[in-house]
Amino acid sequence: MCNNTNSESCKCIQEILTVINILQQNANCNDVCLETCDRGFLGCGATVLNCNTRPVMLYTCGSNGTPWSMPTTRENVVCGEEDVTCSSVFRVEKIDGCCATFRVLANNTDETDTNPYVATNSFFTMNLNCCCCLRCLPDTFVCL
Repeated sequence: MCNNTNSESCKCIQEILTVINILQQNANCNDVCLETCDRGFLGCGATVLNCNTRPVMLYTCGSNGTPWSMPTTRENVVCGEEDVTCSSVFRVEKIDGCCATFRVLANNTDETDTNPYVATNSFFTMNLNCCCCLRCLPDTFVCL
């Protein structure tokens, strides 16, 4: 997969992200939990009332186990610079072949809100040929 220009090399991750994207567009939380990235619904049954996002973490081929991270703002900044807030948790927004557009999710700092993430206005597009691993986090609600 790593930096392979063959469009078939991204098919595994592309298919999972496509499923996640469709689920997020048609959020339904009324089934039994299966803890896989490609389970056919969001949430864990009737106890989860508002699931609209399956957050993911991405790992690139040369990351040595460190998740991909992006700034939580649209400013021209780089992760690792002083006073730059970055996140490694994303929401898939669009799939187009081996290209996927993601929204950066930030940690929710509102102690009265039980949802772990908030949406940012920071987006990026990744060539899935550069992505070698996808980690799904528990389904949640993110106000978009």
